[in-house]
Amino acid sequence: MGILDFLTGEFIDVIAWTDDTRDTMVWRFERYDHAIKYGAKLTVREGQAAVFVHEGQIADVFAPGLYQLETNNMPVLTTLQHWDHGFSSPFKSEIYFVNTTRFNDLKWGTKNPVICRDPEFGPVRLRAFGTYSMRVTDPAKFMAEIVGTDGEFTSDEISFQIRNVIVQEFSRAVAASSIPVLDMAANTADLGKLVVKAIEPVVANYGLSTPEFYIENISLPEAVEAALDKRTSMGIVGDLNRYMQFNAAEAMAQPGSGAAAGMGAAIGAGLGAGMGMAMGQTMAGQTMAGPWGTVPAAAQPMAQPAAMAPPPPPPVEKVWHLAVNGQTQGPYGRGHLGRMVSEGSFSRDTLVWTPGQDGWKPAGEITELAQLFTIAPPPPPPPAQ
Repeated sequence: MGILDFLTGEFIDVIAWTDDTRDTMVWRFERYDHAIKYGAKLTVREGQAAVFVHEGQIADVFAPGLYQLETNNMPVLTTLQHWDHGFSSPFKSEIYFVNTTRFNDLKWGTKNPVICRDPEFGPVRLRAFGTYSMRVTDPAKFMAEIVGTDGEFTSDEISFQIRNVIVQEFSRAVAASSIPVLDMAANTADLGKLVVKAIEPVVANYGLSTPEFYIENISLPEAVEAALDKRTSMGIVGDLNRYMQFNAAEAMAQPGSGAAAGMGAAIGAGLGAGMGMAMGQTMAGQTMAGPWGTVPAAAQPMAQPAAMAPPPPPPVEKVWHLAVNGQTQGPYGRGHLGRMVSEGSFSRDTLVWTPGQDGWKPAGEITELAQLFTIAPPPPPPPAQ
């Protein structure tokens, strides 16, 4: 520095800071040889704080306002240097301006998925991201814990550490919340409050606070989201058979489309096969004339016997359970119950149950079983003479 700059610095007695950047948190007022003139005027604007550092110690913190640097308004400096006699010479100190406004739109996000237990899907991996804001609430602590002697400190230098704290507490909050994954979008505000409450004590140790915190998105891995989309699509489709019929009908209604042409060919083939079968059946009942006489058409090689349809399966016999003396007996078929009626071990008042029946009912109230009690054997024949 030249002699002209030195002399100019000696006559400057106004200390202030204006900044148009969006990320500067701390700026050190540069003076030649750090000589602050006694009686200099200090201007601290709204959204700022001025920190005096003298001989490596934080001497005082000035809030917004206009100050004249004298011993009567700097009791800490007076105690340090015993300036109660009103020295008028410059003193060696440093002045740091701290930006106390909010730093908004700071990003955070999970680098790796957070594993938590979902009550519906079981163990799942979640990713999340969002924004937050921070501000300096304790300039002296912020200078002592974070800035040190950095002459120009920006928000990028501390935001990485804040992001680590946020991700750690977010992982704990999500794992302990027991909120289903499908309901997390409706509870992001509550999760955000839990995260802010957890990180406040940590960032307060840095002299900072987080006035705003937002969770913009919580997402699942791509493979899980694809499976969830398929599940949602199945729920929207409903009856799969009716949906396929609708798609086939819609394809047929499109003139000139490949699907319509293929569907028309399939229909034509079906009609042709039906006509061929009808002709074969007609010819099977006719006769053909030949040199050896009249020959039935069914005897010709082209006639094929019709395939017999398999017989229907036999009906499943209905069985019944009995409640006798607090015990369940059975299951018994209707024939067995008829023999029990003859033996006297089964009556109208006996409680019975069969699959599909609503609770136990007396046998006399069930139509299928009531017939067993109305059919009486005919009288025996008279004895032989």
